[in-house]
Amino acid sequence: MFSRITSDFGLPRLPGLGYLRELQQILTMLNARSVRAWIFFRRCTLPDRKTLALLEAGGHHIGLHLEDSRSFDSFLAEKERLEKHVQRPVTAFSKHGSGGARYGLRHHAPYEPEKYREWGGRSGMELFLGNGEDPSLPGTRDSSGLRVFPSAFWLEPHWRDAARFPVDWLIRATENQDHVLLLHPENVLVDRALTDQLEMILDSVGTYAHG
Repeated sequence: MFSRITSDFGLPRLPGLGYLRELQQILTMLNARSVRAWIFFRRCTLPDRKTLALLEAGGHHIGLHLEDSRSFDSFLAEKERLEKHVQRPVTAFSKHGSGGARYGLRHHAPYEPEKYREWGGRSGMELFLGNGEDPSLPGTRDSSGLRVFPSAFWLEPHWRDAARFPVDWLIRATENQDHVLLLHPENVLVDRALTDQLEMILDSVGTYAHG
């Protein structure tokens, strides 16, 4: 509720009410294992000082979770807003929402990945993560140099064919190529089974990841 109000009306974030608490827990898990990640922020989840300190300690990357995708100008405005807040360049982005429901006053629901790829190339971005749900699709690189992963392995199973793509599949698949593991901290930490799966994946990274 507070996230939606903050996004729509620009009200102040309230750490005392648990703002970004779950993300901080995930970052602590990552940092304990020396695993780096891309963390994508919306306008209503801009990192506070504690979160920025955890990001810095773990060497994590910051990306934009795009809401207002109505135009190239609105895309640039969100990118610049995040860069101003974190005081560093932002070179990766994803799209908030998969094209159906509208989540907030500034959220543009349609999902138009070809448009985002063009914007990413024009703006000098390095990475675009799409909202597809088939994790077997490989990443590609556009002529602009933008690296694109059209799909992800969604840890939450209601966005993934868990029978076809169990966690063991992801661990084996990363032996040969990069795959995107996508998760929402508040969903994962409320479910002990998902938390256990995340820890199993993170513990495998040292075995299978090579840079």
